[in-house]
Amino acid sequence: MTGSLLGDATAPLAVRMRPRSLDEIVGQSGLLIAGSPLRQLAESSSGGSSVILWGPPGTGKTSLAYAVAASSDRRFIEMSAITAGVKDVREAMTAARDTRELYGSSTLLFLDEIHRFTKAQQDALLPGVENGWVTLIAATTENPSFSVISPLLSRSLLVRLNLLTDDELSRVVRGALAASHGLAGNFDVDDDAMTTLVRFSSGDARRALTALDAAAAVASSRSGDASGPVEILAEDISHAVDRALLRYDRDGDEHYDVISAFIKSIRGSDVDAALHYLARMIEAGEDPRFIARRLIISAAEDIGLAAPQALSLAVAAADAVALIGMPEGRIPLAEATVFLATSPKSNAAYVGINEAVKDVREGKSDVVPVHLRDASYSGAKNLGHGAGYSYPHNDPLGIVAQQYLPDSLTGRIYYRPTSHGQERDIAERLERLRSVLRGE
Repeated sequence: MTGSLLGDATAPLAVRMRPRSLDEIVGQSGLLIAGSPLRQLAESSSGGSSVILWGPPGTGKTSLAYAVAASSDRRFIEMSAITAGVKDVREAMTAARDTRELYGSSTLLFLDEIHRFTKAQQDALLPGVENGWVTLIAATTENPSFSVISPLLSRSLLVRLNLLTDDELSRVVRGALAASHGLAGNFDVDDDAMTTLVRFSSGDARRALTALDAAAAVASSRSGDASGPVEILAEDISHAVDRALLRYDRDGDEHYDVISAFIKSIRGSDVDAALHYLARMIEAGEDPRFIARRLIISAAEDIGLAAPQALSLAVAAADAVALIGMPEGRIPLAEATVFLATSPKSNAAYVGINEAVKDVREGKSDVVPVHLRDASYSGAKNLGHGAGYSYPHNDPLGIVAQQYLPDSLTGRIYYRPTSHGQERDIAERLERLRSVLRGE
């Protein structure tokens, strides 16, 4: 099934360079040792555990599946979650069952992008996997714990693939330069170009080969009819790929990892790191409204009353982004990021409301003290509502000693201001207020 593409000189370089066997795989060496599940699948004509390959794009998931299939005598079926429906899956399971019963032949099913399968589509896989009609190799860029149904997860081995190292990417590139089905020795890459190419590729072998293919075309146009191998320069890479190939999946782990690093950098007061992650999200096309919302949350949760103006600035940045759009919206986002990262920090209000909510959920609510109850309606006075309430504005200090919390929570403290920023002044004032409230 893959041979026609691999042998097609007009196919993309990344397709032509797809490994034919596990021994040709670059990277993921820990997954390919003797006796590993993938080796067992490749060396056996039947049986073996189903496998879910989880990793970022360009780490070799599809290549591993094809290499296992090429090394095995099994019948091979490839399906894509983008094009296959429940009917297609059920037909494949039925065909695999019939093939096994009639010919004793095992079927290897490669399912790409399984995270795009609905629950019904994944359920349709279960009979074939449970009964051994198929051995499943599924590939996903998203965390299977959230995207694959539990029965399928429990019947499969989860194999985590990692980004390729710089040295491994260099090996992939040099292999493509030399291979007869690659660039066949017609091009060379100097050290600066290799460094540029590796940096642009961000651990993704497919992107490295795609960029190399495009850069080779640029270099050929530049060199004309020069004899001998054409030198691919760093400027050829830059012309072919006008910006770094960011690893960022707006629906996957990278989306959550980068926003997490962004918020934690703000919380940790590292303004440079915060701007770096902001730039990554902007360049990857992240929704600026999502970034703005997270800035608002950070201002309230992490800065709080240590710099209360941070929340106003974050809200203003969100309004500005909605008004002017991108790319100019990056400027108010950057201003808010810098202000929040360099502000004094306090999560005292955040901790306080969480503790109060916890008490309420645990039933520590009790009745409202009688003197605080609503006395505005007819008959309220007959119930004693409002009796004994002291109106703070009638006192010269503007505050009087009286109980506000329910009886069971008297003396409970939720808000504990820090000594950071403006909260230091609040702490001093609050101590005086609490002293008066206690009647001291």
